Amino acid sequence: MNRSADTVMDWPTTGSGELLVGGQPLSRVVAAVGSTPCYLYDRARIAARVGSLVARLPEGVRLHYAMKANPMPALVAHMARLVDGVDVASGGELRVALDAGVAPEHISFAGPGKSDAELAQAQAAGVLVNIESFREIEVLGRASGATGIPARIALRVNLPFELKASGMKMTGGARQFGIDAEEVPAALRAIGAAGLAFEGFHLFAGSQNLRHAAIVEAQARSYELAMGWAGELPGPLRSLNLGGGFGIPYASGEAPLDIDPVIDNLGLLAARLRGEAPGAHLVIELGRYLVGESGLYVTRVVDRKRSRGQVFLVTDGGMNHHLAASGNFGQVMRRNYPIMVNGRAAERETVSVVGPLCTPLDLLGDRVELGVAAPGDLVVVFQSGAYGRSASPRDFLGHRDVVEALV
Repeated sequence: MNRSADTVMDWPTTGSGELLVGGQPLSRVVAAVGSTPCYLYDRARIAARVGSLVARLPEGVRLHYAMKANPMPALVAHMARLVDGVDVASGGELRVALDAGVAPEHISFAGPGKSDAELAQAQAAGVLVNIESFREIEVLGRASGATGIPARIALRVNLPFELKASGMKMTGGARQFGIDAEEVPAALRAIGAAGLAFEGFHLFAGSQNLRHAAIVEAQARSYELAMGWAGELPGPLRSLNLGGGFGIPYASGEAPLDIDPVIDNLGLLAARLRGEAPGAHLVIELGRYLVGESGLYVTRVVDRKRSRGQVFLVTDGGMNHHLAASGNFGQVMRRNYPIMVNGRAAERETVSVVGPLCTPLDLLGDRVELGVAAPGDLVVVFQSGAYGRSASPRDFLGHRDVVEALV
């Protein structure tokens, strides 16, 4: 039996044990949203997380929001007022960022396989393009020549090492991301020949890491690698994006990331950069760490059934809305997200929480200890502010879509 990871749930509750979201009882918020299933994002919690981090970042370090974690337009507009920049990964996300009021000079565009149209869109908008291949240099060179406005670019590097203990490794070995480190000198020459406006490097090693030592090591090695190319740059170094990788706990027993050593290391690197590349700044881009713990997935119990001694709570939403919580979004071994039944804590039982889909993969909680629930009760999946609705197969089996609300 797995006990729900109560240790990572610090949300306030009413006297009766009902969850509070945006200062309101969950049942009232859901009624105002209009239906379940729904995602609820607490704007005050997001602002507090971002504000706490910004207050501790050393001079010369800027914070960017990685929109792929959660591209909900209202949330992006909220984040735009809190961070220094936004990182996008498609032409669609670029449009959301611009519509949210993010200035083009504070937007960067990464991702393999950018189409010619997307590259032209980015060049015309004046955003920073993180180059992923020699083809992108050629396409942007043509667009720059046609308009007379050099595209702003940074070179994304496929680092010669991995981010240890990372949930998802983005570098090391053969990767679709960035240009291999050994080919960087040739890429820098091509950038200069194409007349592009070089600004810096993008060095993203991996994501979802709870080990501060691994993040510190990756940042330090990335910095040293970038400084090794200082004599070959086609223009002054303006920015050095060290990526992110800051993780959040999902399963019982996982400890939160100790941020202090990471902040201390960033301070050392920023001080070095001021001496080695005056006028340049460091960037860290975070998504999950900024919004993941401020979001809830809420679904309603439709049926309660017993099968050969095991109790199942069948809900009106599942993996079609929250693929990650079902364990089918990159988990090697499935682990339960923290989960609860709203306002039901007095009596507890071991149950499995399943969605309405015709597949055994539709599992939100596998033999978890929860409050005794009945049809109509609300089930809450925590740590759901990142890689939720937009990362899920919402059309699968034709069930209704999930609603989102910034509360």
